[in-house]
Amino acid sequence: MQGKLNEIDIRSILQLIELGQRTGELCVEAYGSLPSLISSDRLGRSLSTQSWFVFFLNGQIVYAAEGDDSLLRLRDYLRRYKVEAALDNVTVPSVAAINAPEYGYLWALLENHVLTPAQGRSIIQSMVHETLFDLLSLHQGSFIFEIGSALSPQLTTLEINPLVAKIMKQVQEWKQFHPHIQSPDQCPIIADAKQLQEALPENAFNSLHRWADGKTSVRQMARYLNRDILTVARAIYPYVQQGLVQLLYPTSKETIASKQPFSLQMARTPRVVCIDDGASIRKTVEYMLSQHGYEVTSIGNPLKALSLVFQLKPDLILCDIAMPELDGYEICAMLRKSTAFRQTPIVMLTGKDGFIDRVKARMVGATDYLTKPFGENELLMLVEKYAGSGDPDRPKPDRLLADALEDELEIDLGDPASASSAPFS
Repeated sequence: MQGKLNEIDIRSILQLIELGQRTGELCVEAYGSLPSLISSDRLGRSLSTQSWFVFFLNGQIVYAAEGDDSLLRLRDYLRRYKVEAALDNVTVPSVAAINAPEYGYLWALLENHVLTPAQGRSIIQSMVHETLFDLLSLHQGSFIFEIGSALSPQLTTLEINPLVAKIMKQVQEWKQFHPHIQSPDQCPIIADAKQLQEALPENAFNSLHRWADGKTSVRQMARYLNRDILTVARAIYPYVQQGLVQLLYPTSKETIASKQPFSLQMARTPRVVCIDDGASIRKTVEYMLSQHGYEVTSIGNPLKALSLVFQLKPDLILCDIAMPELDGYEICAMLRKSTAFRQTPIVMLTGKDGFIDRVKARMVGATDYLTKPFGENELLMLVEKYAGSGDPDRPKPDRLLADALEDELEIDLGDPASASSAPFS
């Protein structure tokens, strides 16, 4: 089952899955002009690639998430129980599905007795509720439902009809906050502390002052406080109306960096691996990225790529889809089976621009895709998004060393001098 949301809405799709008692996975991808509720992507991604996954067992929901493979949401929920630090020491088990790494980490925390089953169920219910709130507010996009084995094991299952009815009511109620509050991803900040202090009891002011820092979103506040976003928005709405509290959209870099352990924020040169059987593409990608301070290695033989990637341990992998002997889908799926590469961003390079091709890339665990032909700016924006900024002081590649490595590893490290920065196909 697949189609566009202007032909059938999310609610009807969910009802069909429930009536058919289907087991499988629903992928929804947004595009075009989105409603103001989700018009700003809190992780700074292009709206055209925003996606969500919902997992079903016999017509009931097992788990749901946004398709960004991030653990930021799980970390927020763990903060409820003051165990978010435990996430940094967890080794994800094999239970993590390709499109549900967050679910795997949650199970690891349960198995290590960091969370109780009741706490785990509460977190999953909140995650599903949050995801469906976004989906039921979406009117433009595409979807595909694939029948398959269930996400396993299951901690809980949720009936679709009563859940959807409850969330649809909240979506309608949310509209009353417009235009003062447009998105749950907006961050409250106190604009006039003196007047707000006079308007609120001391405890209420202290609580709001703690959260309204311009960096914590309405959605995050709801996660921390174990409340729904409607309750949080309703509490701050009068003060937003009066201009005592303002709402900001956080920049993606600040949002992500503030959630990362200090050790992950320390600067180092990002390492990128490009797997592509086309020599001109490898040379050009290396030239573009090396000139902007990235450590780049290009690999032309897809069969040798897997072992070399394990040696190189890159921060980002660019992988062509159409290759002989072993295509990009197969490479991506194999890497995702390894704990070492469950969270490594993998971007597929493809000459195809069809929705089904993008969904297939998602299904095997790809983080994003880049359609050829693409230019230098497109590539740099994508690499910076997933691997961070390059080191401008990094010396340009030494060709003698590059040639030696190429002979040793039988890979093509490219010749920057011969490559062009113009778009290619």
